[in-house]
Amino acid sequence: MSIEMQLRVMPESEVREDWAWLAEFMVDAGDFDRFQAERQAGIAEVVEYHFPALHEVYKAAYTPQGSHDWELPVFGGDPVYHATHNQPPFLILRPAQVHDVADFLAAVSFDDLWEVARPKVLPPFSAFDEAEVKGWFVTHHTDLQAFYTRTVPTGHAVVKAFWY
Repeated sequence: MSIEMQLRVMPESEVREDWAWLAEFMVDAGDFDRFQAERQAGIAEVVEYHFPALHEVYKAAYTPQGSHDWELPVFGGDPVYHATHNQPPFLILRPAQVHDVADFLAAVSFDDLWEVARPKVLPPFSAFDEAEVKGWFVTHHTDLQAFYTRTVPTGHAVVKAFWY
């Protein structure tokens, strides 16, 4: 299994705040063909490997005002923890939060975010050309923007899993 953040859409009424149930629901996405079909249908998305650094890019837009909206695209949502807390939590974004994420992603300038975040984001990728690294993050940003924008009109929730 690779290091990735998976996102799947489902009706909020069907979401269970139960770690074992969420694990089964998200592991179902582990079938490559099924997950790719869900991505094509616009009800699933993935950010491989770069999601912690992508969080740092979005964090560049944060202005402390008692709000954590900047966390929503990557690490935001209501956590559901494993009973022993020895596994990553699943995160659930309710429809209102999905709307907030879509608004956030529509309002931010990726180039502006990159300029602020690049000193922190680039060092681990020093073996690569900056334009290539930026391209990876632009792709992630564009994919997330499209995913959340498509999800808003459905009124559904988004479940996130982090696989390490």
